[in-house]
Amino acid sequence: MKITKVDVFQEKAPAEHPGWRPILCRIYTDEGIYGDGEAALSYGVAAPAAFGMIKDLATLIIGMDPLDNEVIWDKLYKCTFWGQNGGPVVFAGISAIDIALWDIKGKFFNVPIYKLLGGKRRDNLRTYASQLTYGWGPGTNHKCCKPEEYAENCRIAVAQGYDCVKLDFFNYDVDGTVWNGPGNAAKGEPMAGEVQTRLLSPYYVKVVEDRVAACREAVGPNVDIIVENHSFPDAQSAVQLGRALAKYNIFYFEEPNTPTAKTAKFISDKLPMPISHGERVYSRWQYAPYFENMSVQVIQPDLGNCGGITEGKKICDMAYVYDVSVQAHVCASPLSTSAALQLEAVIPNFVIHEHHQINLEEFNKRLCTVDWQPVNGKFKVPEGPGLACEISEYAMTVGAEYKVTVE
Repeated sequence: MKITKVDVFQEKAPAEHPGWRPILCRIYTDEGIYGDGEAALSYGVAAPAAFGMIKDLATLIIGMDPLDNEVIWDKLYKCTFWGQNGGPVVFAGISAIDIALWDIKGKFFNVPIYKLLGGKRRDNLRTYASQLTYGWGPGTNHKCCKPEEYAENCRIAVAQGYDCVKLDFFNYDVDGTVWNGPGNAAKGEPMAGEVQTRLLSPYYVKVVEDRVAACREAVGPNVDIIVENHSFPDAQSAVQLGRALAKYNIFYFEEPNTPTAKTAKFISDKLPMPISHGERVYSRWQYAPYFENMSVQVIQPDLGNCGGITEGKKICDMAYVYDVSVQAHVCASPLSTSAALQLEAVIPNFVIHEHHQINLEEFNKRLCTVDWQPVNGKFKVPEGPGLACEISEYAMTVGAEYKVTVE
C-alpha cells in the first residue's frame, strides 16, 4: 500500500467564533483506504502556518507505506531540519499526518486504534466540563465576571452528570476588562499580563478567591475543580494564587506559568496541589525535563500538536515511569476527541478526559461525521475501524476556506 495524495483544509472561521479555524487533512492510498487527521492549532494565530506545514510535510510522504508510521514519523522529525526540537507549528503538522496514518492503519486491519495500541483498559472514561468561564452549552460564549456567574455554570455542568469542572478564574476583571489584553497606555491601562505577574496586589487575589469560593460552594465537596491559568501568571504570582486557593481542595493547578521545567519545579515545591502542564510542550524530548525533576503531577499532551498518536503514546509511557498521570488536552474537532479517547483507553496512567466548551458548538460538530458527547460525565471509547470518525463533506466543501492537494 502506498500514499498517493494528501488533501489539506483550512476551515472558514464561524461568525460566532471568528478566531476558530480548524486545520484538517486526508491522506489517500492506492488501495482506496484513506485516513483523516487534525492539527490542533485552530485558535490563536497559528492556523494558517499549520495549514502550510502539513502541505510541506505531505511532499515527503508521497509513495511511502502508510502502515510504516514510525518510519514516516522519524523522517518528518529528522529530515526537515526544523523538526528536531521543533515548536507547535512543526509538531502540529507532524501530528495531523500521524493521526491520519493511524486512521488508515485501523481501517486496514478493520479494528479501532486502541486495539493497535494494545487494547483498552477502560470503557467509561471520567470526563470533566472544560472552560466554564465562557459558559456551558451551545451558543453560550459569555465571559464570566461575577462569582455567581462562575458558580451557575458549574451548577449547569454538574446537573448534566459531570463530577469535575475547569475554569479560568484569572482572565477578566469584575467589569469584564481583559487582564491579559493589550492595554491602552493613553488611559493608563496595564499592558498584557502586567496585573497577572510578579507580586499580586490583594485586590486581584481576592477577586480570584471569591470566584473559586463561589464555585466550591455551588458544587459541594464531592466535585473536583481544576484551576486553569493559561500560563498567564508567572512563578511568583502562581505561588500566591495557589496558596490562597489551597483551602478549596483544587484537583490540579493547570499551566500556572510559561512552561519551563525549572519554574514548574519552583511552583510545585511550594504548593500542596498537583501541577499540570503540557498543551504547549512538544515531543518526549521536551517533556523529559519535567519528568526528571518531578515538577508536574499531571501532563496534558495534545495529540494534535505533540507529535500525534505515535509520539503521544511514548510521552505517556515515559510519564508512567515517573508516576505522572495523563489527561490529554482536547480543544479541536471530533477527530481529535476520538484520537484522545483511543489513547486514554489504553494507557495505565489516565486520570480524566477533557470535554471542551467548543465541543458543544454546532460549528465544530459539523466538521465531522460523528459528534462525540459524554453521558453523565462519562465517555465511551469509539468503536469502529480507525478513528471511527471522518471529516464531513461539509468541511471538505462549503466549510473549507482553503484547500490544497499534494500528489
